[in-house]
Amino acid sequence: MGLLLGFAGAAFAVALPLASRWYPPQHQGTALGIAGAGNSGTALAALFAPTLAVWYGWNTVFGLALIPLGIAFAVYMVFAKDSPECPPTKSLAQYLHVLKDRDAWWFMFFYSVTFGGFVGLASSLTIYFNNQYDMAPVHAGYFTAACVFAGSLVRPVGGMIADRMGGIRTLLLMYVSAAVFLVIASFGMPTALQAGTVFILAMVSLGIGNGAVFQLVPQRFRKEIGVMTGLVGMAGGVGGFYLASSLGYLRKLTGDYQLGLLIFAGLALVALVGLSSVKTRWRTTWGAAHLTAARI
Repeated sequence: MGLLLGFAGAAFAVALPLASRWYPPQHQGTALGIAGAGNSGTALAALFAPTLAVWYGWNTVFGLALIPLGIAFAVYMVFAKDSPECPPTKSLAQYLHVLKDRDAWWFMFFYSVTFGGFVGLASSLTIYFNNQYDMAPVHAGYFTAACVFAGSLVRPVGGMIADRMGGIRTLLLMYVSAAVFLVIASFGMPTALQAGTVFILAMVSLGIGNGAVFQLVPQRFRKEIGVMTGLVGMAGGVGGFYLASSLGYLRKLTGDYQLGLLIFAGLALVALVGLSSVKTRWRTTWGAAHLTAARI
């Protein structure tokens, strides 16, 4: 399973820069949001795979997964090609030179909160609904799939909003709303339906944030978009691992999920402060109106 996730992450890191180079700066958010919405496949897998496994077994499930994979591969082979703006190949040292830029670390941190929160909740909510509301695993999986699907579908919307009102402003609003919904969720809701609604709103906020981050990344690192996609995506995976692990550990330590959710809401606020501290510099340097047609 870890190998499969690794391949999926590599495909994601290839798809985003491939899409990015074909579109002008003012449409980066929408283009990369649509490309990134492919992670809705996670929700579809969570929704259908367990039931199919009960009926036919896991070997058959993996065999069935080869059908859409094969179709996607065939379409890619026929239609995909690099943009004329594709930069020449660089050495590994040249690619990693980007790590000396402090903005690269800011973007990695911002995405570790948005996508990290998305992945962490996606990994934890089935157990959460099972523990908190005594839901059967299958029903808990349905609730989780609804949350994940909502967060995935709004990623293009987040990119589109960022294109129109600016990625920084979109991210600022997203961090506030995500923190608010995570705090509400931390106190526990009377019913599973109410809890699911709050988590859907939190996932929607994080999904919009994912789209906003990748509206900004190509504006700052147009020539290094490939390596930056990989680095930022890696940071998102690390954030997801942290949230899922910390929620389980703190529940074992304290008996509930409140502290873990509050800590992650606090990280969203830290990201809010961090973004506020760099927004003026970004808007007056690489994001200045005379340098780019995109709204920063």
